Parts: sequence; C-alpha cells; structure tokens
Amino acid sequence: MSRSLKLYITGLVSLSAIALLLTSFVYSGTGGLVLGMRPEISIDPKHPSELNVVLGLLFWTLITFFAGALPVRMPRGTMVSVALAPILAAMTLGGPVAAGWVALVGTTEIRELRGRIPWYGTASNHAGILLPTLLGSLVCEFVRADSSDHPRILIATMTGATAQFFLNLAVASLVVSLRTNQSFRVVVTGDARGFGANLLALTPLAWLMSLIYQVAWWAALLFALPLYTTRVAYNQFIEMREMFTQTIGALAGAVDKRDPYTSKHSHRVKQIAVDIGREMRVTEPELEALEWGGLLHDVGKIGVPDSVLLKQERLTREERMIMNAHPVLGAEIIAPVTKLAPELPIIRHHHEWYNGSGYPDRLLGDEIPKLARILHVADAFEAMTAQRPYRMTPLTAEQALGELRKFAGIQFDPVVVDAFVRTTWVEGVSDPGRMPEPRAIPLIAQAANRMTQATGRSESAPVERA
Repeated sequence: MSRSLKLYITGLVSLSAIALLLTSFVYSGTGGLVLGMRPEISIDPKHPSELNVVLGLLFWTLITFFAGALPVRMPRGTMVSVALAPILAAMTLGGPVAAGWVALVGTTEIRELRGRIPWYGTASNHAGILLPTLLGSLVCEFVRADSSDHPRILIATMTGATAQFFLNLAVASLVVSLRTNQSFRVVVTGDARGFGANLLALTPLAWLMSLIYQVAWWAALLFALPLYTTRVAYNQFIEMREMFTQTIGALAGAVDKRDPYTSKHSHRVKQIAVDIGREMRVTEPELEALEWGGLLHDVGKIGVPDSVLLKQERLTREERMIMNAHPVLGAEIIAPVTKLAPELPIIRHHHEWYNGSGYPDRLLGDEIPKLARILHVADAFEAMTAQRPYRMTPLTAEQALGELRKFAGIQFDPVVVDAFVRTTWVEGVSDPGRMPEPRAIPLIAQAANRMTQATGRSESAPVERA
C-alpha cells in the first residue's frame, strides 16, 4: 500500500468516526423507525420506545445487508450495490443517526465475512459509505425542515440521495485511483456512466419503502424483488461488457496467431496505448476506444494472404500494396458493428504518418485522429521491441525509444511520444529527448497549400441572406 493511500484511509476512517459520534449526540429523532407506526397511533416521534427503535434499526440493517452483500465490480474497480435504497429509506424515517448506523453495519459484505478483504480495506469501505451518508442525511434534514408534507419529503430525500451518491462516488473512486494508479477522472467517469442514472433512480423507491413501512412494516419486504432485479441488471451489464471484450480479444488473438511472431501483439499494443491515453488524460469513452481499437487494429490482416503476411524477405511493391490495405479492410470488417463506431478511425488511420506520408489517406498532423496517433506510437514500440521475420533480434527499449524520438514530427506525433516517455514501459530508460531543432518536412508545405485552398473556397462561397 502506498503512503498516500495509507494517509487517505486513515483520514477517511477518523473523519467518519468523529462525524458519526457528533451526529449521534446532536440528533436524537429516530421515531420514524418504530415498527408499524401509523399516523393514527399517538406516539411521540421524539420519545419512542427504545425497543421499537432498536428493532427498526435492525430491520433496515438486515435489508441493507441482504441488498449489499454481493456488490458488483465495475470496469474501473469501484463496487456497486443496491444497498442505497434501504439506507435512504432509513435516512427518510430516522434521520442522520439511523442512516449512519444502518450504513455502517448493514453494508457488511460476504467477502468481508469470509476474510477476503484486509482489515484496512474493510474499514475504508465502511467509512467510504458512512461519511457520505451522514452528509447526505444532513442535506436531507435541511431541505425537509421538519415538514411532514409528502412531496417535500420526497424532494428532501432526492436531494440528500444526490449528495450522498456523488460524495460516495468521489470517495470510492479516489481509493481505487490511489490503489491502482488510475486517473481519478477516469475512474469516476468510467464507472459512473455505467450505473449512475439507475442508482439515483432507486431514490423514489426508497421513499416508497419508507411510506409503506409506516403503514405495515412487513410490506416493505415486498421491495426486495425490484432491488434484486436491479442488482441482476448491474451484473448482466458487466457480464455483457466482459463478454464483448473477451470476444474482441479472441478475434484479435486469432489474427495474431496467423503469424507466430505476432502472438499477443494486439494485447500488448492495447496496454501500451491505454497507458499513453491515461498520461494524456483522454476521456473515459476515448480510453475504452483505445482498448478495443488496440485489440482490433490489425483485424484487416485476415484478408492478407499468408504468402505476403509471413514472407521473410523484402516485400515487392505489389505485396506492399496488399499489406498496406489492411487498415481499410479492417475498418470495413468492423463497420457493421455499431457499438464499435468510435474504433473505426483508429483502425483505419493507425498507419498515417505525422508528416502526411502514411497510408491509407495521407492525413497530416492533427488531421489524423488523436487516438490513431496514440495507437501508432504504441504499435511501433511493440513491433520494434518484439521479434519479427525481417528482424530476428528485437531492439532494446532504449533503442526503440531513440527511434521514436528520432522520427517524432515525421512519423509520430511529438506530443504522443512525450506522453509515452512518462509511462512505465520506458521507466528507467535513458531518454534522448526531443530533437533540438525542428526538421524541415516537405509535406507540410503541401498541407499548407491544401488548407489555404480550402479556406479560399470557403471565403468565395455565396452567403445566404435572410
């Protein structure tokens, strides 16, 4: 465990414990938790039976336990469960104190009971849900302002739930970020977009649970079915994504295995490209596109004959043209898969050169999609450091990095090369740095002329007037 993670967990657990103690002393109204409390029963909410309050707390704690005992792990590492609904119901009924204790005890997971999580991980998990729940409950209390009006209670519950959700997401994402060295932004946006809206949709359900509980406590158990189906939906979402990724990986592996020298090539390219993307702080959808685009970037080689693909001698001009057609063929193969639309530019343009002399479309500089420029660097480094029929002795990481620096501005985007240098792939490797002076690139003039002509056409176009 890193020192920063230790300090973060220590501070989080300490702050959560202090917040729970202070809240327990300041707030005492838990009358809404009394089992079977109905409006016509004259029970003072501020002085309910202690036994009934304890039974109410136990009831919501058990529901929370069963709802959150088997959380679903999201792609970036955060854990999601439907325990939010009973916690919010307890918050609506009993305020911050009830919500805090239900969140603290009820969020115990099966893997914790089986000893699969170290003690500090358990402490971090419980503190990560306790502190946001207390703060969300305070927001709910402020909006509610002791009102018994149902619409206002619903608004207060939704406001408190929103605060609790985003605080919990931030706390959990920061733990994952520190533990896995992923960007905090990537973890937050990557996992939240998969479950955020659905999880917040549990808030009206929690409000209904609290209403039903006050009429007939046992009837609140009927909400176990929608909670279970929601949990199943989360799990199926992850399973479908994993199956999709595994299918793509299997397809990439089948392409790589046609050539014994490129075994696992696509998987390594994907890993390098993702690491570069994280250094460049690309968005979560772009990071996902790099993952799948990295796996599929050579899928067009399916259409390249073995006589060309496996040839150990220098390719002829005709053979080179056949080989150079694989990015276009790959894009054509993937085009019918609408889910992979963001990956098409990566697949088609990952062999474009920064100076415009690449293929298939001779794009130049920023005309080349950013993710394709990233993949080009990853692909080149992996190829240089692996054995190939035309080069049986791979380059060392230092030699390969020297080549990337040498051809930055010609073949590679210098900014992408700079980002690659910051990854662990060349950690400890001597970096020659950027070239001291920019070199003349003849095709830049061609691009300038092309852009000038485009601007001229735009300016000469007729202007419509209303």
